[in-house]
Amino acid sequence: MEDDLFSGIANDKQIESKVVKTFQKSFGQVQNILDQNRLLINEINQNHELKIPDNLTRNVGLVRELNNNIRIVVDLYTDLSSSFTKSMEASSEGESAGVTKSDGRVGHKRFKPDIFI
Repeated sequence: MEDDLFSGIANDKQIESKVVKTFQKSFGQVQNILDQNRLLINEINQNHELKIPDNLTRNVGLVRELNNNIRIVVDLYTDLSSSFTKSMEASSEGESAGVTKSDGRVGHKRFKPDIFI
């Protein structure tokens, strides 16, 4: 019976570790895109200030790329929100699930996510 308790705790830690890794990966992707957007915006502004026809024409493509990057960031945040919601639902299900202890009494699992953003 104690093995059930310890395996439940180990499973919670594995889930928590997966959630943290997913968040780190997604936030890394978002940060890379935002860094790229900063460069695009700087180039767009510079081209606009110079008012050189070829550079202004190039801005059309740059603005399209910027808009596409923004869509990607929105999608990443949407996925992050969904993942976070699912992980919280899973943890609350774990909290409400009874765990039988070795003495036959029913206890409750507690899950405290250690997510630092």
